[in-house]
Amino acid sequence: MKDTIQEHQFVNEMSKKDHGFSYDGAKALFEHLTQYEKDCDKELEFDPIAFRCEYSEYDNLEEVKNDYNVEDLEHLEQNTTVIEIPNSKKLIVQAY
Repeated sequence: MKDTIQEHQFVNEMSKKDHGFSYDGAKALFEHLTQYEKDCDKELEFDPIAFRCEYSEYDNLEEVKNDYNVEDLEHLEQNTTVIEIPNSKKLIVQAY
């Protein structure tokens, strides 16, 4: 039994302080995950804790470099999923 979650519900939950995503970051993550569902023909279950553990939002690439041994954005994209948050320098990086 699955329940469909709407974008505003996802964004409101994931942008709570506990989950570590900005409003725009949560929106970008939602768009990424729904596109993944379409591309893979796979339905995901809404699990905020799992999403929080699997994805992290960073203010910029320099902040990512503190956590990962990467040279630049291209190198990062070759090793994991990177979601660029529109109209900002912020990135969401899937843990690898």
